Amino acid sequence: MLIKRIDATRLDDCLELAVSRDWTPDARIWNLMFEIGVVFGIDDPGGGLAGCVVSTRYGTRLSAIGMMLVAEKFGRQGLGTRLMEHAIADAGTESTWLTATRFGKPLYEKLGFRSVGTCTRYAGDLRLTPAGASRPASTEDIPAIAELDAAVFGAPREHVLRALPAVADQVRVIEGTDGVRGYGVAWRNVDNTAIGPLVADDVRTAQDLIADLAAGSDQPSRFHLADTHSELREWLESHGAEQVFDTTEMVHGASHPGDRERLFLPLALATG
Repeated sequence: MLIKRIDATRLDDCLELAVSRDWTPDARIWNLMFEIGVVFGIDDPGGGLAGCVVSTRYGTRLSAIGMMLVAEKFGRQGLGTRLMEHAIADAGTESTWLTATRFGKPLYEKLGFRSVGTCTRYAGDLRLTPAGASRPASTEDIPAIAELDAAVFGAPREHVLRALPAVADQVRVIEGTDGVRGYGVAWRNVDNTAIGPLVADDVRTAQDLIADLAAGSDQPSRFHLADTHSELREWLESHGAEQVFDTTEMVHGASHPGDRERLFLPLALATG
């Protein structure tokens, strides 16, 4: 059962595997993963996939691993360990990041990952009045967004930012006297609108972006919030956001680069 790189022609197999493990079959995020990352799979001799994992690399400093799935009938046979080791080795970066459920955390700890915090998924119909502080971004804004994002994220991910408009419903920016002070993205999936990534100079800017992005959707909002942003957490909870589940942020190798105080929301748990 060899590990090999797979492409978007295996999308249906990925979705089928996700459903079998009670994951939401979100074709939009999977298509994005095929575009910005490397998807590895192990074929099920009976058809479909026995397991898969996605590695997204940001230069040589940082990579993220996510979407790690193993079919139930192949559980406890070492496939998860093999997939993770392969993804880490293939990325070859100074630091590798992931978020772990309580089920996956013991495996990642055995592979040398260490816990650095928690990340909570929130969802709900946000009771927010549009702030009117942001505007829709254009392709001309990408260089300025990428410059801000690289300073905050700590690694280049312009390839991700350029891919987002194809899957996002909204990309909005807030400008200051010195240029872009924050940007945020909203994109629809199966039953909600995910908000993220969101980078901002301060909490107020982050709040204004969330208010404007949420107002532009007719679905409940969903987002992931690190435990370091207590002020934003309290504000969101006061406006209708409810906790869904917690995950543990983990790092392998060097510590997180960048300015995590200004990284308010990730794109997805799989991407950092």
